[in-house]
Amino acid sequence: MISVPASIASIVPKKIRVIGVPLDLGQQRRGVDMGPSAVRVAGLESKLESLGHTVEDAGNVEVVLAEQQTPGDLNARYLHEITATCTKHAEMVMEALDEGYTPLAIGGDHSVAVGSVSGVAEYYKRQNQCVGLIWLDAHSDINTPDTSPSGNVHGMPLGALMGLGPGPLANVFGWSPKVRPENCVLIGIRDVDLAEKENIRRAGIEVFTMRDIDERGMRSVMEEALRMAGRGTIGYHISLDMDFVDPEDAPGVGTPVRGGATYREAHLAMEIIADHGRMTSFEIVEVNPVIDEHNRTADLAVELASSAFGKKII
Repeated sequence: MISVPASIASIVPKKIRVIGVPLDLGQQRRGVDMGPSAVRVAGLESKLESLGHTVEDAGNVEVVLAEQQTPGDLNARYLHEITATCTKHAEMVMEALDEGYTPLAIGGDHSVAVGSVSGVAEYYKRQNQCVGLIWLDAHSDINTPDTSPSGNVHGMPLGALMGLGPGPLANVFGWSPKVRPENCVLIGIRDVDLAEKENIRRAGIEVFTMRDIDERGMRSVMEEALRMAGRGTIGYHISLDMDFVDPEDAPGVGTPVRGGATYREAHLAMEIIADHGRMTSFEIVEVNPVIDEHNRTADLAVELASSAFGKKII
């Protein structure tokens, strides 16, 4: 009789559907559209299957090429195209949930999150439920066209999800905000525009900066964050921007900021998420293989996803 390691036997098997979103229109540094391929090459499917999960790859959401489009309003570049992509992505997320799968999106820039969260929120709204949101990132991504210094939409997805704008992106499926402010938690931020600080106050969301992690430790921060995101909700979506991790361990990101989560802190965050067992959906964004080192960032993304889906050391 073959014995099953306790670390695997204790994992509740899930049906996971991988959705690639090679969206790079939200920023101007090319290469992040290859992120889904890099993460797949790093063995995402096989690593999750080795934990006992059933994994289905739904392929990629279709994304138009930047070279074939015009940016439109320079305060929100490619807003129409990004909204169209996120709407298609949201519909795929809803379909996955309806068929009993846990959606796992791989991006692409962080604009992808509007599709992920809109799909999850709409699915549960139809069941008179609401969801929470855990946003792990170096940046707060809560700019709007009026406050953004660059006009890059990958700095606006949280603003859209909280109903601050831009309008088309905020109103995917015709309503906003997608998450109640008291159920939205930012973790690990360390690079915030001046106007974003005001937007954070306007939105009323919860924030744990890297200083909070330094002073309190990752476990304390994650336990409180999950309690906040989970109160009165069916569960929470996890949005992991790889620049949450310090660039020493995750060099292949478009906007690296020193002083991020260490390798072990990042794993601990994912392990605690898995322990709580209330994750509705998961996404990894901002993997850019063009500026990576030997696919290190994609490899780490797969490791962190494995921890979030239950992998333990022993």
